[in-house]
Amino acid sequence: MKFYSTNNPELRVDLKEAVIRSLPADNGLYMPESIAPLPDSFWENWRTMSFSELGYHVAKNFFQDAIPANDLKQIVDDSINFEAPLVALSETTHILELFHGPTLAFKDFGARFMARLMAYLTKDDTEELTVLVATSGDTGGAVASAFHNVAGTRVIILYPKGGVSDLQEKQLTTLGGNISALEVEGTFDDCQRMVKSCFLDADLAKKHNLTSANSINISRLLPQSFYYFHAARQLLDLHEGAEPTFVIPSGNFGNLTAGLIAVQMGLPVRQFVAATNINDVVPRYLADGKYEPVKSVATISNAMDVGAPSNFARMQDFFGNDWDSMRESVSGLAFSDDETRVAIKEVKDTLDYTIDPHGAIGWLASEAWLEAAPDSHTVILETAHPSKFIDTMEAELGAGNIDIPERLACLSELEKIATLVKPDPQEVIGYLG
Repeated sequence: MKFYSTNNPELRVDLKEAVIRSLPADNGLYMPESIAPLPDSFWENWRTMSFSELGYHVAKNFFQDAIPANDLKQIVDDSINFEAPLVALSETTHILELFHGPTLAFKDFGARFMARLMAYLTKDDTEELTVLVATSGDTGGAVASAFHNVAGTRVIILYPKGGVSDLQEKQLTTLGGNISALEVEGTFDDCQRMVKSCFLDADLAKKHNLTSANSINISRLLPQSFYYFHAARQLLDLHEGAEPTFVIPSGNFGNLTAGLIAVQMGLPVRQFVAATNINDVVPRYLADGKYEPVKSVATISNAMDVGAPSNFARMQDFFGNDWDSMRESVSGLAFSDDETRVAIKEVKDTLDYTIDPHGAIGWLASEAWLEAAPDSHTVILETAHPSKFIDTMEAELGAGNIDIPERLACLSELEKIATLVKPDPQEVIGYLG
């Protein structure tokens, strides 16, 4: 299996190079040379497979013969050992709960798979692997959990000061061991820029054996495609023949890109709806064809506070850089903090469901979509457990009304350990040593 760069379609590298090096030298993103449709034999049985079985067949189709079947099955089985249930809010509106993993966020799917894939690809290497990652919230905790105490690795997580919730911060700053955190006096976009700068310095990347756990790494996206298939077949159990409209709370757009991978493999999808907060660079592009990255603005849906989404380059590549083609399949809607707060309370009051700020934006987008297309069946990706945003949730629903799972509650008394740095790549270079 070979990969090319979105900036150079002639480039070809193998799986290990694409995963371990993460970013091409030309500052593009790696894309698979081809994505084959799943065979008829898959579609004959997919609705009766276990979640991990389904993931294995999707992964096998994606990787072709790059990883022996038994090894790949072990990677998937070890990664996907928790559920992603579909909850019906009404006849037309459904929630896909992606927060049942170890760190209570959808990032667990990608981080756990990536950690095991990297361990497999580097099993014969002797040099320590340095995982460098920027986070706007949940990525950091998921990566920290997935790589904690993994032999031969060290993890350095960059996150924006004041830009993540208290419990999110504790998830990435309290593990210790091979996990370190840099608290950046800037935005997520600054963190992402600092990480990319390190990868584009070939000598530095080689010296420290750098790899990325952000969604710039193609291996993060594949396991996220698994739950699109899983959601679609759960929807069919409720509404035979229904094609899902996936409503995706979006920041760096890795989640939506994973959905496009699923479509390339043959999954029938009626529409993707990209739901953002006021950091709405992609919805604006879908409206007028102008892509204009801006400085991100802090919101209560912090994981979506991205002003220059990396995976937009992959989205363009999927659609041949054609604006009309993209907006035929992807719609974009944006909402404010005030609208998000109202939605959190409305979903609880009218549907007796507790939804986090990111999912609330998804719900708003779903309601808007159903007004225009009432015959749709929407699937909102609920990306994180509401308790990770306890201050916002209690402000809307009242103190004491949000259950905090023990694996999150136990972090509140732990000491945060992080190094405060300026938003300058030299700070990371100095920390690397």
